[in-house]
Amino acid sequence: MLSLKKIVMKKIVLMCLSVCICLSLIMLSFVSAKGIFIESVPLDRNDILLHLVRYVKQDGQKKKPILFVHGVTYSSHEFDVDYGDYSLARYFAEHGFEVWLLDIAGFGSSGKVDDGFLPDSDYASEDIEAAVRCILKRHDLSSMDILGWSWGTVTSGRFAARHPELVHRLVLYAPIVAGLGDVRVEESFHKNSWEHAAEDYQRTEDGRIDYNIVEKAVADTYLSNAWRYDRESSPNGGRRDLLVSNNIRLIPTAEITAPVLIIAGSKDPYVTPELCQEAYQTLGNKDSQLVIVPGASHAMLMERPYYKVFREKILAFLTADNSMGGKAD
Repeated sequence: MLSLKKIVMKKIVLMCLSVCICLSLIMLSFVSAKGIFIESVPLDRNDILLHLVRYVKQDGQKKKPILFVHGVTYSSHEFDVDYGDYSLARYFAEHGFEVWLLDIAGFGSSGKVDDGFLPDSDYASEDIEAAVRCILKRHDLSSMDILGWSWGTVTSGRFAARHPELVHRLVLYAPIVAGLGDVRVEESFHKNSWEHAAEDYQRTEDGRIDYNIVEKAVADTYLSNAWRYDRESSPNGGRRDLLVSNNIRLIPTAEITAPVLIIAGSKDPYVTPELCQEAYQTLGNKDSQLVIVPGASHAMLMERPYYKVFREKILAFLTADNSMGGKAD
Protein backbone atom coordinates (compact mmCIF):
# COMPACT_ATOMS: atom_id res chain seq x y z
CA MET A 1 0.00 0.00 0.00
CA LEU A 2 1.41 3.38 -1.00
CA SER A 3 2.28 5.80 1.77
CA LEU A 4 0.64 9.23 1.83
CA LYS A 5 3.99 10.80 0.96
CA LYS A 6 4.39 8.60 -2.13
CA ILE A 7 0.84 9.34 -3.26
CA VAL A 8 1.46 13.09 -2.96
CA MET A 9 4.76 12.80 -4.85
CA LYS A 10 3.08 10.79 -7.62
CA LYS A 11 0.40 13.46 -8.01
CA ILE A 12 3.05 16.19 -8.19
CA VAL A 13 4.96 14.30 -10.90
CA LEU A 14 1.77 13.77 -12.91
CA MET A 15 0.89 17.45 -12.59
CA CYS A 16 4.37 18.44 -13.79
CA LEU A 17 4.08 16.09 -16.76
CA SER A 18 0.69 17.54 -17.63
CA VAL A 19 2.09 21.07 -17.51
CA CYS A 20 5.02 20.06 -19.77
CA ILE A 21 2.65 18.41 -22.26
CA CYS A 22 0.41 21.47 -22.28
CA LEU A 23 3.35 23.81 -22.82
CA SER A 24 4.59 21.60 -25.68
CA LEU A 25 1.18 21.65 -27.30
CA ILE A 26 1.01 25.45 -26.96
CA MET A 27 4.42 25.79 -28.63
CA LEU A 28 3.52 23.37 -31.42
CA SER A 29 0.24 25.18 -32.09
CA PHE A 30 2.07 28.53 -32.11
CA VAL A 31 4.56 27.31 -34.70
CA SER A 32 1.77 25.63 -36.67
CA ALA A 33 -0.33 28.80 -36.64
CA LYS A 34 2.62 30.76 -38.05
CA GLY A 35 3.19 28.01 -40.59
CA ILE A 36 6.93 28.02 -39.87
CA PHE A 37 8.72 25.09 -38.24
CA ILE A 38 11.87 26.05 -36.33
CA GLU A 39 14.48 23.40 -35.60
CA SER A 40 17.88 23.57 -33.92
CA VAL A 41 20.47 21.33 -35.58
CA PRO A 42 23.57 20.33 -33.56
CA LEU A 43 26.87 21.31 -35.19
CA ASP A 44 30.25 20.92 -33.51
CA ARG A 45 33.49 22.44 -34.78
CA ASN A 46 36.74 22.58 -32.85
CA ASP A 47 34.89 21.26 -29.78
CA ILE A 48 32.58 24.29 -29.83
CA LEU A 49 28.87 23.68 -30.27
CA LEU A 50 27.60 26.09 -32.92
CA HIS A 51 24.05 27.42 -32.88
CA LEU A 52 22.49 26.42 -36.21
CA VAL A 53 18.74 26.79 -36.70
CA ARG A 54 16.46 26.26 -39.67
CA TYR A 55 13.15 27.95 -40.49
CA VAL A 56 10.92 26.08 -42.92
CA LYS A 57 7.27 26.27 -43.92
CA GLN A 58 5.74 22.81 -43.76
CA ASP A 59 3.55 22.79 -46.84
CA GLY A 60 4.88 19.72 -48.65
CA GLN A 61 6.84 21.77 -51.19
CA LYS A 62 10.54 21.33 -51.87
CA LYS A 63 12.58 24.16 -50.33
CA LYS A 64 15.73 25.92 -51.45
CA PRO A 65 18.31 26.28 -48.63
CA ILE A 66 19.91 29.61 -47.77
CA LEU A 67 22.28 30.50 -44.94
CA PHE A 68 22.17 33.94 -43.28
CA VAL A 69 25.43 35.16 -41.71
CA HIS A 70 25.42 37.84 -39.00
CA GLY A 71 27.66 40.82 -38.29
CA VAL A 72 30.50 41.56 -35.89
CA THR A 73 28.72 42.20 -32.58
CA TYR A 74 25.18 40.83 -32.59
CA SER A 75 24.18 37.33 -33.58
CA SER A 76 21.70 35.73 -35.97
CA HIS A 77 18.58 36.85 -34.08
CA GLU A 78 18.92 40.07 -36.10
CA PHE A 79 17.42 38.18 -39.04
CA ASP A 80 14.33 37.23 -37.03
CA VAL A 81 12.93 40.48 -35.64
CA ASP A 82 9.54 38.92 -35.10
CA TYR A 83 7.28 41.96 -35.07
CA GLY A 84 4.68 42.44 -37.80
CA ASP A 85 6.19 41.15 -41.02
CA TYR A 86 9.73 42.40 -40.41
CA SER A 87 11.42 39.02 -39.87
CA LEU A 88 13.71 38.39 -42.85
CA ALA A 89 14.03 34.73 -41.93
CA ARG A 90 10.27 34.16 -41.87
CA TYR A 91 9.76 36.17 -45.07
CA PHE A 92 12.09 33.89 -47.03
CA ALA A 93 10.63 30.81 -45.36
CA GLU A 94 7.26 31.98 -46.70
CA HIS A 95 8.74 32.34 -50.18
CA GLY A 96 10.08 28.89 -50.88
CA PHE A 97 13.30 28.83 -48.87
CA GLU A 98 14.57 26.75 -46.00
CA VAL A 99 16.32 29.48 -44.03
CA TRP A 100 19.32 28.67 -41.86
CA LEU A 101 20.73 30.96 -39.17
CA LEU A 102 24.23 30.44 -37.77
CA ASP A 103 25.91 31.99 -34.75
CA ILE A 104 29.68 32.12 -35.20
CA ALA A 105 31.69 30.59 -32.33
CA GLY A 106 31.54 32.82 -29.26
CA PHE A 107 28.51 34.76 -30.47
CA GLY A 108 24.90 34.56 -29.32
CA SER A 109 23.80 31.02 -28.55
CA SER A 110 26.94 29.29 -29.81
CA GLY A 111 29.53 27.90 -27.41
CA LYS A 112 31.78 30.45 -25.75
CA VAL A 113 35.44 31.07 -26.52
CA ASP A 114 38.17 31.95 -24.02
CA ASP A 115 39.98 34.21 -26.49
CA GLY A 116 37.73 36.76 -28.19
CA PHE A 117 40.31 37.25 -30.93
CA LEU A 118 39.99 33.59 -31.98
CA PRO A 119 36.85 33.95 -34.14
CA ASP A 120 38.28 36.43 -36.64
CA SER A 121 37.11 36.68 -40.25
CA ASP A 122 39.01 33.64 -41.45
CA TYR A 123 37.96 31.49 -38.49
CA ALA A 124 34.34 32.56 -39.02
CA SER A 125 34.55 31.61 -42.70
CA GLU A 126 35.44 28.09 -41.55
CA ASP A 127 32.39 28.03 -39.26
CA ILE A 128 30.36 28.98 -42.33
CA GLU A 129 31.96 26.14 -44.28
CA ALA A 130 31.01 23.65 -41.55
CA ALA A 131 27.40 24.88 -41.57
CA VAL A 132 27.16 24.83 -45.37
CA ARG A 133 28.50 21.28 -45.61
CA CYS A 134 26.05 20.16 -42.94
CA ILE A 135 23.11 21.74 -44.79
CA LEU A 136 24.18 20.46 -48.22
CA LYS A 137 24.50 16.94 -46.89
CA ARG A 138 20.92 17.06 -45.62
CA HIS A 139 19.66 18.22 -49.02
CA ASP A 140 21.97 16.13 -51.21
CA LEU A 141 23.11 19.31 -52.97
CA SER A 142 26.56 20.50 -54.00
CA SER A 143 25.98 24.24 -53.58
CA MET A 144 23.56 26.69 -51.93
CA ASP A 145 22.74 30.37 -51.47
CA ILE A 146 24.32 32.54 -48.77
CA LEU A 147 23.48 36.01 -47.45
CA GLY A 148 25.90 37.99 -45.30
CA TRP A 149 25.24 41.28 -43.53
CA SER A 150 27.97 43.74 -42.53
CA TRP A 151 30.95 41.73 -41.18
CA GLY A 152 29.02 38.72 -42.50
CA THR A 153 29.88 39.95 -46.01
CA VAL A 154 33.58 39.69 -45.19
CA THR A 155 33.27 36.19 -43.70
CA SER A 156 30.89 34.82 -46.34
CA GLY A 157 32.83 36.55 -49.13
CA ARG A 158 36.05 34.88 -48.04
CA PHE A 159 34.27 31.55 -47.77
CA ALA A 160 32.82 31.96 -51.28
CA ALA A 161 36.24 32.78 -52.71
CA ARG A 162 37.85 29.74 -51.09
CA HIS A 163 35.04 27.30 -51.82
CA PRO A 164 33.38 28.40 -55.07
CA GLU A 165 32.00 24.90 -55.62
CA LEU A 166 29.79 25.25 -52.52
CA VAL A 167 28.17 28.60 -53.37
CA HIS A 168 25.21 28.92 -55.73
CA ARG A 169 24.42 32.62 -55.27
CA LEU A 170 25.79 35.14 -52.77
CA VAL A 171 24.18 38.26 -51.32
CA LEU A 172 26.50 40.88 -49.83
CA TYR A 173 24.21 43.15 -47.81
CA ALA A 174 25.84 46.36 -46.53
CA PRO A 175 29.29 45.02 -47.45
CA ILE A 176 32.33 46.16 -45.51
CA VAL A 177 34.36 46.55 -48.67
CA ALA A 178 37.27 48.46 -47.12
CA GLY A 179 38.84 48.93 -43.70
CA LEU A 180 36.94 51.31 -41.43
CA GLY A 181 40.02 53.14 -40.15
CA ASP A 182 43.21 52.07 -38.45
CA VAL A 183 42.28 51.68 -34.78
CA ARG A 184 44.12 49.42 -32.35
CA VAL A 185 41.76 46.88 -30.75
CA GLU A 186 43.30 45.82 -27.46
CA GLU A 187 40.41 44.11 -25.68
CA SER A 188 39.55 40.62 -26.95
CA PHE A 189 35.86 41.10 -26.11
CA HIS A 190 33.59 44.00 -26.99
CA LYS A 191 31.51 45.43 -24.14
CA ASN A 192 27.96 45.41 -25.47
CA SER A 193 25.41 48.01 -24.44
CA TRP A 194 21.88 49.06 -25.27
CA GLU A 195 23.23 52.27 -26.80
CA HIS A 196 25.71 50.41 -29.02
CA ALA A 197 23.06 47.99 -30.25
CA ALA A 198 20.99 50.99 -31.39
CA GLU A 199 23.83 52.67 -33.30
CA ASP A 200 22.77 51.36 -36.72
CA TYR A 201 19.40 53.12 -36.60
CA GLN A 202 19.02 56.42 -38.41
CA ARG A 203 18.78 59.46 -36.14
CA THR A 204 16.92 62.73 -35.98
CA GLU A 205 18.82 66.03 -35.73
CA ASP A 206 18.75 65.87 -31.93
CA GLY A 207 20.41 62.44 -31.97
CA ARG A 208 17.39 60.30 -31.13
CA ILE A 209 16.32 57.21 -33.06
CA ASP A 210 14.20 58.32 -36.01
CA TYR A 211 10.95 56.45 -35.42
CA ASN A 212 9.70 57.63 -38.80
CA ILE A 213 12.32 55.32 -40.28
CA VAL A 214 12.20 52.41 -37.82
CA GLU A 215 9.04 51.62 -35.88
CA LYS A 216 9.58 51.85 -32.14
CA ALA A 217 8.25 48.31 -31.60
CA VAL A 218 10.70 46.98 -34.19
CA ALA A 219 13.63 48.73 -32.53
CA ASP A 220 12.51 47.55 -29.10
CA THR A 221 12.19 43.94 -30.30
CA TYR A 222 15.67 43.95 -31.81
CA LEU A 223 17.28 45.64 -28.81
CA SER A 224 15.61 43.26 -26.36
CA ASN A 225 16.86 40.30 -28.40
CA ALA A 226 20.37 41.76 -28.46
CA TRP A 227 20.39 41.91 -24.68
CA ARG A 228 18.79 38.47 -24.35
CA TYR A 229 21.06 36.57 -26.75
CA ASP A 230 24.29 38.58 -26.94
CA ARG A 231 24.35 39.76 -23.37
CA GLU A 232 27.28 41.85 -22.11
CA SER A 233 30.07 40.96 -24.53
CA SER A 234 30.96 39.63 -27.98
CA PRO A 235 34.26 38.44 -29.50
CA ASN A 236 36.45 41.15 -31.02
CA GLY A 237 38.39 39.18 -33.62
CA GLY A 238 36.20 40.41 -36.45
CA ARG A 239 36.25 43.98 -35.18
CA ARG A 240 40.05 43.91 -35.19
CA ASP A 241 39.95 42.79 -38.83
CA LEU A 242 37.63 45.65 -39.80
CA LEU A 243 39.44 48.47 -37.99
CA VAL A 244 42.32 48.74 -40.43
CA SER A 245 43.31 51.31 -43.04
CA ASN A 246 40.61 52.21 -45.55
CA ASN A 247 43.16 51.39 -48.25
CA ILE A 248 42.77 47.71 -47.39
CA ARG A 249 40.06 45.75 -49.20
CA LEU A 250 38.44 43.13 -46.99
CA ILE A 251 36.32 41.03 -49.37
CA PRO A 252 38.11 39.14 -52.19
CA THR A 253 35.38 39.98 -54.70
CA ALA A 254 37.62 39.33 -57.73
CA GLU A 255 38.03 35.71 -56.60
CA ILE A 256 34.30 34.97 -56.24
CA THR A 257 32.88 33.04 -59.19
CA ALA A 258 29.23 32.75 -58.14
CA PRO A 259 26.66 35.40 -59.08
CA VAL A 260 26.74 38.13 -56.42
CA LEU A 261 24.18 40.72 -55.39
CA ILE A 262 25.71 43.73 -53.67
CA ILE A 263 22.95 45.67 -51.93
CA ALA A 264 23.44 48.68 -49.69
CA GLY A 265 21.71 51.85 -48.57
CA SER A 266 22.87 55.23 -49.81
CA LYS A 267 23.14 56.42 -46.18
CA ASP A 268 25.11 53.45 -44.85
CA PRO A 269 27.89 54.86 -42.63
CA TYR A 270 30.20 51.90 -43.25
CA VAL A 271 30.23 51.74 -47.04
CA THR A 272 29.67 54.25 -49.83
CA PRO A 273 27.94 53.67 -53.16
CA GLU A 274 31.32 54.35 -54.78
CA LEU A 275 32.98 51.50 -52.85
CA CYS A 276 30.10 49.21 -53.77
CA GLN A 277 30.56 50.14 -57.42
CA GLU A 278 34.29 49.44 -57.16
CA ALA A 279 33.62 45.98 -55.67
CA TYR A 280 30.93 45.26 -58.26
CA GLN A 281 33.31 45.98 -61.13
CA THR A 282 35.71 43.30 -59.87
CA LEU A 283 33.06 40.55 -59.95
CA GLY A 284 33.57 38.05 -62.74
CA ASN A 285 30.11 36.51 -63.02
CA LYS A 286 27.91 38.30 -65.57
CA ASP A 287 24.77 37.59 -63.54
CA SER A 288 25.99 39.73 -60.63
CA GLN A 289 23.99 42.81 -59.66
CA LEU A 290 24.47 46.07 -57.75
CA VAL A 291 21.56 47.74 -55.95
CA ILE A 292 21.81 50.98 -53.97
CA VAL A 293 18.62 51.81 -52.08
CA PRO A 294 18.26 55.63 -51.83
CA GLY A 295 17.72 56.86 -48.28
CA ALA A 296 18.33 53.49 -46.62
CA SER A 297 21.05 52.82 -44.07
CA HIS A 298 22.91 49.87 -42.53
CA ALA A 299 19.83 48.34 -40.88
CA MET A 300 17.44 48.70 -43.80
CA LEU A 301 16.00 45.22 -43.20
CA MET A 302 14.22 46.93 -40.27
CA GLU A 303 13.56 50.35 -41.84
CA ARG A 304 9.90 51.03 -42.54
CA PRO A 305 10.32 52.83 -45.92
CA TYR A 306 12.88 50.35 -47.25
CA TYR A 307 12.56 46.83 -45.83
CA LYS A 308 10.09 45.62 -48.44
CA VAL A 309 12.01 46.79 -51.50
CA PHE A 310 15.19 45.45 -49.87
CA ARG A 311 13.94 41.90 -49.53
CA GLU A 312 12.09 41.95 -52.85
CA LYS A 313 15.35 42.81 -54.64
CA ILE A 314 17.07 39.93 -52.87
CA LEU A 315 14.25 37.48 -53.62
CA ALA A 316 14.28 38.41 -57.31
CA PHE A 317 18.04 37.85 -57.49
CA LEU A 318 17.95 34.51 -55.69
CA THR A 319 15.11 33.14 -57.80
CA ALA A 320 16.39 34.41 -61.14
CA ASP A 321 17.49 30.96 -62.34
CA ASN A 322 14.69 28.99 -60.63
CA SER A 323 17.12 26.29 -59.49
CA MET A 324 17.54 24.71 -56.05
CA GLY A 325 21.34 24.90 -56.13
CA GLY A 326 23.85 22.42 -57.48
CA LYS A 327 22.90 18.76 -57.29
CA ALA A 328 25.42 16.53 -55.56
CA ASP A 329 27.19 13.96 -57.72
